[in-house]
Amino acid sequence: VQLQASGGGLVQAGGSLRHSCAASGSIFSVNLMGWHRQAPGKQRELVAAITSGGSTNYADSVKGRFTISRDNAKNTVTLQMNSLKPEDTAVYYCAADTIVLRRYWGQGTQVTVSS
Repeated sequence: VQLQASGGGLVQAGGSLRHSCAASGSIFSVNLMGWHRQAPGKQRELVAAITSGGSTNYADSVKGRFTISRDNAKNTVTLQMNSLKPEDTAVYYCAADTIVLRRYWGQGTQVTVSS
């Protein structure tokens, strides 16, 4: 499975950004797709995830502000980030988990939220 991520950038607090991630390769084996982030000096953490059936899971810190969606026909997952805060600043990574519980990572994209 290969993941190609796009999006990210620099935005002022309160603004919005969108991430997209396209999967290719052994798509049939992918169940869970999601976004993780890693801020400087911190561990990588789950931001949001979505199953092939559309069930979602969000970190408490982003609930109500971020929305994850998935297009199974296009093998893409999108993270819409609204009401961004400086503490959302991090490198964001797309991830895909297969049915045999192997995780693949996309390249990281930087999100910087200025106050």
